[in-house]
Amino acid sequence: MKLVKVAVILFLVWVGIVAAFESLIGFFQPSAGSTLVITTFAADGTGHDRVVSRLESDGQLYVAANHWPRAWYRRALANPDVHATIEGKQGDYRAVPVTGEEHDRVDAANRLGLVFRILTGFPPRYFLRLDPR
Repeated sequence: MKLVKVAVILFLVWVGIVAAFESLIGFFQPSAGSTLVITTFAADGTGHDRVVSRLESDGQLYVAANHWPRAWYRRALANPDVHATIEGKQGDYRAVPVTGEEHDRVDAANRLGLVFRILTGFPPRYFLRLDPR
């Protein structure tokens, strides 16, 4: 019984760490040379900015939903005409969901480390290809 209590406590501590990590990333919106700002649009036309990691594979531009909070991803699926700012340059793109072999190729070329996966709670990973409009 004591082992079960310890396991439950450790699990709850881990859930708290994941929630704190995800909240801090969402709040601080870290940006570096390998990021871009994607603007997705709600049904009413309101734009929402999110800093996301910029990925490239075979000369194509991709972004990934690597975290549990992913409202930006759902908005991009609902309205795939997005705006992106990359290194200060702005452009309009069509967000195309990536599946199958293309997904596997992009994922293999842009692996996430185990520590990152632990800190984010092992969310499923989805990719969008950004095709210039």
